[in-house]
Amino acid sequence: MSTATAQTTVVQPVDPSLREAVRLALLFATVKLVLHIAANLWQAHLGWGYFRDELYYIICGRHLAWGYVDHGPIVALQSRLAETLFGDSLTGIRMFSALAGAARVFLTGILAWSLGGRRPAQGLAMICILVAPQYLGIDSFLSMNSFESMFWMPCLLALIFMLRGGSERWWLLFGISAGIGLLNKPSMAFFLVALLVALLLTPQRRLLASRWAFIGVALLILVALPNLLWQVHNHWPTLEFLHNGKVHHKNVELGPIDFLLTQIKNLHPLTLFVWGAGLIWLLRSRDYRWLGLMFCFFFVGMMLLHAKDYYLLPVYPVLFAAGGIAWESFYHRSPPVSQNRALAFPIFESALILTGLVLMPLAIPVLRPETWIVYARYTHLYQVTSSEHHATGPLPQFYADRFGWQEYADQVERIYNSLSPEEQASAVIYGEDYGLSSAINFLGRNLPPAIGGHNNYFLWGPQGKTGEVLILLGSDGEGLSDKWQSVTVVGEMNNPYAMPYERRKIYLCRGLKIPPLSKIWPKVKHYI
Repeated sequence: MSTATAQTTVVQPVDPSLREAVRLALLFATVKLVLHIAANLWQAHLGWGYFRDELYYIICGRHLAWGYVDHGPIVALQSRLAETLFGDSLTGIRMFSALAGAARVFLTGILAWSLGGRRPAQGLAMICILVAPQYLGIDSFLSMNSFESMFWMPCLLALIFMLRGGSERWWLLFGISAGIGLLNKPSMAFFLVALLVALLLTPQRRLLASRWAFIGVALLILVALPNLLWQVHNHWPTLEFLHNGKVHHKNVELGPIDFLLTQIKNLHPLTLFVWGAGLIWLLRSRDYRWLGLMFCFFFVGMMLLHAKDYYLLPVYPVLFAAGGIAWESFYHRSPPVSQNRALAFPIFESALILTGLVLMPLAIPVLRPETWIVYARYTHLYQVTSSEHHATGPLPQFYADRFGWQEYADQVERIYNSLSPEEQASAVIYGEDYGLSSAINFLGRNLPPAIGGHNNYFLWGPQGKTGEVLILLGSDGEGLSDKWQSVTVVGEMNNPYAMPYERRKIYLCRGLKIPPLSKIWPKVKHYI
């Protein structure tokens, strides 16, 4: 054998514990994915429809851009891919959110391993993620929220791997993941600020003193830059949207105690014993105190800003991972833990799963609406609450916003087809909110595009229509006779399960008295 042949590159073997951790994490992630696919197939069978925001995101996906008034471009890209691959399938439209939920479970398992946990810690942490009602909820429909952990947790993993002696090139993963996270949702910025402050206050600040850290941050900015340029070009619509929501008190503002109690409820009360233990474990750890501080800073920041309660959801996987380790350490002498079993706490884990099944109908609509109402009444599990100031009907808004859309589309088709060919040529459909306009554009057949002034619909403009003949959805009818010569009630949506503010009459307006839409369009802007 020649010397040149003998000088081979030595490849370090992969840590066997990592292989084992990946296999276990993939198993739990598969359970999560199968659960959501089955639930979405069942929902379609029961007659539950598209969620209001899903309809909007689908239409945004048909208008791909680097930014939108009220969300980032990732959810629009997600919807575009889903519609391209799966058509109008309810299960298909939600497939990428289900995959993102599975990724959260997987990352939780890997986080537990990276922090020093074994199979018992991984298993407990991932079970908590599986049964948490709000994770079940956000992963069950097309949403930007389902993707957040998928971008936040790799940032933490990159830092943890570097602290474990890994290459500083992990900053590249940090930069890419954080940049895409900013494209997904602006809340990523608050997470990054909390993370930076936590690092600066602990010895782990040494990670920042690296040229790779500078490269990672530069990469973050480069990835997020197109959205920033879009915001500048469109006069900062997202800031205006957030400002209007604050000024008009769109969202319910919770006090500190209620904010904390809502977190406990949304994550499943029993899981507090895991994520709470995880927070304590992190704060007591010299190596990982920065993670505990990061959560505390982020929690306090969101509470002071009166953020919606689910804004904290993306950060909890690291607490669940640490909580699994805390339980594993405390019960290290018990046979299941010492034998390194994935389900090492059978009594507690069984309680989590059984109570999780009881709570599941409150997170995923797996019962018929009338059955759900009876179930909620007899279990006393549902209280009329909402993250926004809207009156609700027999169903919570998260469920009620799945009803009424097809009824609107069918009635608008009937109204439009009753018009003369001349009127059809000039007719325009106007929705007072993005749900109504999007329902027509997605569920309607052979109709002109519906327009509106709500959020991104304003930026898409009147599309050449004057408003001389206008089919109006979602209006209370006040003042219409001052704007059109003829105003006729031609339909009404009366679905008893829909949100009360969506159960309104449909008006056919003819003979415009005011300037055409192109002239008055700036006045219809409604960012909120």
